[in-house]
Amino acid sequence: MMRKPFALVALCAGLAFSSLASAQELPQRWVSAGGALSEWISALGGEPHLVGVDTTSQHPPALKALPSIGYQRQLSAEGILSLRPDVLVGTDEMGPPPVLAQVRNAGVRVELFSSEPALTAVDDNLKRLGSLLGVEPQAAALAGDYRRQIDGLTASIKGAQARQAAPGVLLLVGHAGGKPLLAGQGTSGDWLLKQAGARNLADHQGYKPLSLEALAAMDPDVLVVSDRALDGEAAVQALLKENPGLAGSRAVREQRVISLDPTLLVGGLGPRLPVTLERLAQAFYPTGQVSLAR
Repeated sequence: MMRKPFALVALCAGLAFSSLASAQELPQRWVSAGGALSEWISALGGEPHLVGVDTTSQHPPALKALPSIGYQRQLSAEGILSLRPDVLVGTDEMGPPPVLAQVRNAGVRVELFSSEPALTAVDDNLKRLGSLLGVEPQAAALAGDYRRQIDGLTASIKGAQARQAAPGVLLLVGHAGGKPLLAGQGTSGDWLLKQAGARNLADHQGYKPLSLEALAAMDPDVLVVSDRALDGEAAVQALLKENPGLAGSRAVREQRVISLDPTLLVGGLGPRLPVTLERLAQAFYPTGQVSLAR
């Protein structure tokens, strides 16, 4: 009769030991190369594990205080290894490949995630991050809420489109206003515009420089500006100063020029995207009363 309590104690002790061992096996020192991934790690409560991030990891602001490993596509093995990480996480944009091989050969776990602009990629990325952090339920809840918000906005936009045609929009990515690149088909910028209910007037593939004459000829209803050096109105004014030919476009004449944080265009889809899509959709459909599901 006395064996059952002892057996129960032994079982509980075994489970506790197993849980402790599993926790110890999880990577404790993280380096993240990719703004969206770093944001998801923070959203999942993993920020205390981060010991270094790349230059696209700007949100939440506390990440800026961490050591920088440089730009996600131009990493150095020395900078990463100096931080003694257990794991380096990044998207398929991370590189160059020889550096990743060096990091692996040094015994650091390297985990690559998808940068594809797709909700299925968000689901997969969150599932893997949740597993690496040991917070699978929280990751599943975040993924579900993300989809719910996006689905709500999509339904809201469809309602607005019953009363207003989808606007023709261009997304320009530049640096201090100079030599902007136009976001074409298949880019994260293209996905973002379409998800917010716009028609992307650029029909080429990828990001491509175009002449001012070609840009002006497209005559967008709305112009979205993403500048890697300037924010907000400063980014808009720099673009117009460096590219005066845009002044005659409908978007500029009607003051429908919007600034967009460039970190939203790299490293996949991040947690700030639903709110950004809502802001864009409201600019695209000013009388449509579009909003996220809340």
